[in-house]
Amino acid sequence: MTEPIVYVVDDDPDVLDSLKALLGAEGFVVEKFSSGGELLEHFAEAEPKGCILCDVRMPGMTGLEVQRALNELSGSPPIIFMTGHSELPLAVEAMKAGAFDFVEKPIDDSYLVDRLNKAHEVGLERRQFAKEAAKITQNISRLTPREREVMDLLVEGHPNKIIAFKLDISARTVEIHRSRVMEKMGANSLSHLVRMSLQVEAAKI
Repeated sequence: MTEPIVYVVDDDPDVLDSLKALLGAEGFVVEKFSSGGELLEHFAEAEPKGCILCDVRMPGMTGLEVQRALNELSGSPPIIFMTGHSELPLAVEAMKAGAFDFVEKPIDDSYLVDRLNKAHEVGLERRQFAKEAAKITQNISRLTPREREVMDLLVEGHPNKIIAFKLDISARTVEIHRSRVMEKMGANSLSHLVRMSLQVEAAKI
């Protein structure tokens, strides 16, 4: 199993060194960044993996600004914020924007390790989900315009006769298109086709 990666972002070098020592001893691969800009530059060149541990209040780009930028990335890693007691309103805002969790300073080491392990698992699931959605999208691109129309109507729950009426084609022609759609999509049933369609839509959110 691949060692879990944690991207730690904090403008305090002592905090970075302390967290690297702690998390490294717990089996994490730790990559340190002194600003949100550095982290974003890294992700511009490397595929996001693992999870992120980020201070919520930093000079220049704040943790929330980093989060907003990360939310634009496909397969963005889960992010855990480090906050002081006076920064709890910021933490709540971060959670509403999709943060995995926040930990209050001074940080409880065992709690932090537990949350990072769980965030790592969620990150793996997200990336697998994104890869599957990308494959489904690729299959959809192989459909002809008419096959795509038939697929959309199938997913909406319409029977062949209704699809034939809506598209002004014969029921037999619908059956042919339906068979080709199932083959190109790699779907073994109509419910499977519906699930794939929903997965692609969910990946866009």
